[in-house]
Amino acid sequence: MAATPNTAAGNPNFEGNPPAAPPPPGTDMTGICFRDQLWLNTYPLDRNLVFDYFALSPFYDWSCNNEQLRTRAIHPLDISHLSKMKGTEYILSEVMEPHLFVFRMQKRDSPEKVTAMLTYYVMDGSIYQAPQLCNVFAARVGRALYHISKAFTTAASKLEKIGYVDSDSESAAIESKVGKETIDLKEIKRIDLILASLQRKLPPAPPPPPFPEGYAPPPTADGENGSEAPPATESQVPSVDPIIDQGPPKRMKI
Repeated sequence: MAATPNTAAGNPNFEGNPPAAPPPPGTDMTGICFRDQLWLNTYPLDRNLVFDYFALSPFYDWSCNNEQLRTRAIHPLDISHLSKMKGTEYILSEVMEPHLFVFRMQKRDSPEKVTAMLTYYVMDGSIYQAPQLCNVFAARVGRALYHISKAFTTAASKLEKIGYVDSDSESAAIESKVGKETIDLKEIKRIDLILASLQRKLPPAPPPPPFPEGYAPPPTADGENGSEAPPATESQVPSVDPIIDQGPPKRMKI
């Protein structure tokens, strides 16, 4: 394993610097980006040296099993030795040299049982902590709701303006139409002729049915004031259909 330069800050293996306090598992450090340009200019970034570069970052836990292998001069990513240990460890899960390296932090309880904790990736020399899936979904949903609400607000404001313009234009069109309308006498005469011809073609209306026995016409205004009116003959009774006028009024359907 190749050695790293002595300019590494926070590494206890060089110049006796005290180790930085490792972040506890689950700590949100997604807003931090680490990059050491001096190291990148000195050493190649490949699968053999990328772990040494990752160990310079604040994402590295110095109490992990990989650090114990480094002190024993064993490659820190040797899975044959890591599988025999218990505790926190880092493994290289995906590699696309020299641009992308993905590290997974996990807790090993046995050679077969491991629990994933966090994920880190090295993108073109810059190291980031990958956000958790629930945080990604929450951010995407929040952004979608913001844009949807903004779209509805914009659409509502535009529809209100369109409605005002339509009402104004409609009222102006009605006023102009009323002003332009003129009475055409020839058209009136033509409609009268059509109605008269249709009336001649229709059969005469049947006579109204006779009034039932005992039917009394409603009192007039003179009768209400106390003056007695002479009995009306059958010809003087108003032609009102007694069947329709009799009975209580119909109840309104609710």
